[in-house]
Amino acid sequence: MLYIGKFLHMTNQQEAEESERRHGEFNLIVQAENGQAAVERFKERILDSRENSDLFEGDSSIYFVHLLELEEFPSERARLLYYKSIAGDPIMPYISCSTPNGETDGCRILNWMQNRPEIDGEDANLFIEFKS
Repeated sequence: MLYIGKFLHMTNQQEAEESERRHGEFNLIVQAENGQAAVERFKERILDSRENSDLFEGDSSIYFVHLLELEEFPSERARLLYYKSIAGDPIMPYISCSTPNGETDGCRILNWMQNRPEIDGEDANLFIEFKS
């Protein structure tokens, strides 16, 4: 199976200046025997990125938003993944859809409240945290 994990992150939260703080999202993809194995490989990759790059420098918090499981990539028709719609100012909430299609849109509202992501009004669960 192919697994795609979507993550939100906050970095450099130890900085006093707002312009030095960063937040965003990223995806990881892996072929694995099951979802648990995929999550373990995601964790290994994040730890490797922390040690060997500056992607998650300083104080960093990483939130696991969801896991997509795909038997195969489509060959006849492209599959839409990770549609995102942002209205107005970047501090505003945005709508994110994992795999929108005719049957379901899978959309959720994402917002950052007090430097923590909120999904459909609920606090996101912390996946990994690094302290400098």
